[in-house]
Amino acid sequence: MKVLEHLKNNFLLFDGAMGTMLQNEGLRDGELPEVLNIEKPGIVSKIHRQYVLAGADVVTANTFGANSLKFKNQKYTVKEVILSGIKCAKESGAKYVAQDIGPTGALLEPMGTLTFEEAYDLYKEQVLIGKEAGVDLFIIETISDLYEAKAAILAAKENSGLPVFCTMTFEKDGRTFCGVDAVSAAVTLSSLGVDALGVNCSLGPKEILPVVETLAKYSKVPLIVQANAGLPKDLGGKTVYEITPEEYTNEIKKMADLGVRVFGGCCGTTPEFIKSMKNYLDTVKPKEIAPPGVSFATSGTKAVCLDGRTIVVGERLNPTGKKKLKEALVSNNMDYVAREAIEQAQHGADILDVNAGLPDIDEPKLLQKVIKEVQSVVNLPLQIDSSDPSAIEAAVRFYNGRPIINSVNGKKESMEKILPIVKKYGTLVVALTLDEGGIPKKAEERLNIAKKIIDEAEKYGISKEDIIVDALVLTVSAQQEEVLETLRAVKLIKEHLKVKTILGISNVSFGLPNRELINKTFLAAALGAGLDMAIINPMSPGMMGTISAYKVLSNEDKDAAGFIKKFASEEKREVKVVDNENTSLFDIIVQGRKDESAQKVSKMLDEGKDPLDIIENEFVGALNFVGEKFEKGEIFLPQLMQSAQAVKNAFVVISDFYQSRGVKREQKGKILLATVKGDIHDIGKNIVKMMLENYGYEVFDLGKDVDKSLIIETIKKENITLAGLSALMTTTVKSMKETIDEIRKENLPCKVMVGGAVLNEDYARFVGADYYAKDAQGAVQIAREFFKK
Repeated sequence: MKVLEHLKNNFLLFDGAMGTMLQNEGLRDGELPEVLNIEKPGIVSKIHRQYVLAGADVVTANTFGANSLKFKNQKYTVKEVILSGIKCAKESGAKYVAQDIGPTGALLEPMGTLTFEEAYDLYKEQVLIGKEAGVDLFIIETISDLYEAKAAILAAKENSGLPVFCTMTFEKDGRTFCGVDAVSAAVTLSSLGVDALGVNCSLGPKEILPVVETLAKYSKVPLIVQANAGLPKDLGGKTVYEITPEEYTNEIKKMADLGVRVFGGCCGTTPEFIKSMKNYLDTVKPKEIAPPGVSFATSGTKAVCLDGRTIVVGERLNPTGKKKLKEALVSNNMDYVAREAIEQAQHGADILDVNAGLPDIDEPKLLQKVIKEVQSVVNLPLQIDSSDPSAIEAAVRFYNGRPIINSVNGKKESMEKILPIVKKYGTLVVALTLDEGGIPKKAEERLNIAKKIIDEAEKYGISKEDIIVDALVLTVSAQQEEVLETLRAVKLIKEHLKVKTILGISNVSFGLPNRELINKTFLAAALGAGLDMAIINPMSPGMMGTISAYKVLSNEDKDAAGFIKKFASEEKREVKVVDNENTSLFDIIVQGRKDESAQKVSKMLDEGKDPLDIIENEFVGALNFVGEKFEKGEIFLPQLMQSAQAVKNAFVVISDFYQSRGVKREQKGKILLATVKGDIHDIGKNIVKMMLENYGYEVFDLGKDVDKSLIIETIKKENITLAGLSALMTTTVKSMKETIDEIRKENLPCKVMVGGAVLNEDYARFVGADYYAKDAQGAVQIAREFFKK
């Protein structure tokens, strides 16, 4: 832990780019950088020493892509590559050696096919090798998915005990490729217990500053910044970066003022950049970051602040008193669960409570499945509701983001079992004011139990800002006097303990007629008593109306803007969820209800609908609608992928329909896709493939690391007129150019579109492409325009 001691009172300086330096040393196009640890260790060690001489405290081993998924068909094992890489780093004489751990190269569920457990095992393998080799810390970097970050962080923390740093890579819109915003990143990574968090790659220091400002505002741990040396450009066939070491250092001065304590460089940075930063950092002292005084619950792409606003927690995913939900859970009908989640989200819920507690079921397994399903269709944070500690941990472990656990109580056994889970996974927690003596009648006794739980949580290192107290609502029909005691308890808890409060409002009206009237009246009284979070039915106009009115009266809804928008406008929702029989295929696709789309298409075909009409008007119409929302930043990659998967599932039904009648489905055009020679990354290409197929194009996917000869051969054999080439690594851009040059040399009537993380308009022109596709939706637009001509 020496590195953490160093970090307490000092800046910590990492090295710069390895890939850039290896290219300068003659790294061949498409050659895997990590293989040089074994084949040319002298060059790798030399680069590390250059960074140490420039002033780097930490050198990062050349192990970024060394995982079993990427090295599946390589001549060296992951262990050989990692051990050799760490050996090279240690020979540099650096104070500290960090094992570099990059993304797996595959999308995790539900966007992709890699499971959380599989990702965890890939990272665990790397961590155990690094621990054996004696690294000082792990740097998990260039991550775009919080779910993948969580798998890597847990693998490192559970299998090493060494410091863990984690950085994500953000784009110009302030979000990652997978749609993660800076607030969600800061909150979630902090809660998972990393020792430093931050940002690397993608952008230059100037462009990345707004992200750093947000991270500094919400992070509870030291910040790390390793930006690119600006944006890459082509200069005479060579990749160069636009800013100088001095310009880079001028930008990091602003970040040091924000409290950033760990610096380094990514693509394009060299020892000169490190030396420049070192010279500046030696003249200043690190600034402390004040811990944020607010609490957030997060999903993979959304952060919900629990302070300064009234929070609605949707109650409809709890089987208590809900016959249809019980039947759905017993029969594993996840379509019903998904619809309930979508409805609540569309009607204004901020967070959804999720409970799968039924007799004679495997609750840990079922709750985990429900959590995964709900997170695949809505982006709201979830409150995981169970009385079974094993079910809670199973769900929390596989949850993407930072959830709320519902609940812990004042019983010694409950605190001993639940609080360690809260601490390990960094969740928020609902604290019930009951103990071995049951639910006290008086408010003062409930206050005392709340205080006991808060005091006990503090011993585990759990801040009271992450505890939400439930003073417990009893039924007015049976315990009329205690109802007012609940309201008194809310007031006392707010006054004396200064924590957030939550109540299950509808409990008050069990056994009475006109429950809605009782519920909304009690809700108003509870809000007046200081209630922060209300567990209610967001489908109830009366309950949601009470919330809206209270926000105006409490000065939360400034100028009553939200109230006026809600009640004065006659505009309807863009997508309305109705009963399953009457839900349109368009809505099913837009909502990403992938398990229902095939059923709906099958029914439409049975009713005599024209398959071509379904494709053109339903599939394409819905995908266009989703694509427009994606382009506007209203939805993100997870939602886009869910809609694409819904169409893909539905297409199977139409294909079977055509096949059973001996009819060949008409294709709009043939498109070849390939990741170029030397590049083993294909996430982006696979997304493009799914989108193009959904729009009716016949896609010839040649995979990754594809030789130009196979591409030429396929274009000729299949009469391909549009090809899409992908590259993620700067080292493989030349391979892309050579492939396009060969297509031109053969005089083939084939246009080429290119895309990938390292590509931009300038690079597209450099490699000789006809089109540049920024993302999957861009590729679809290019194809539509091309084949229209």
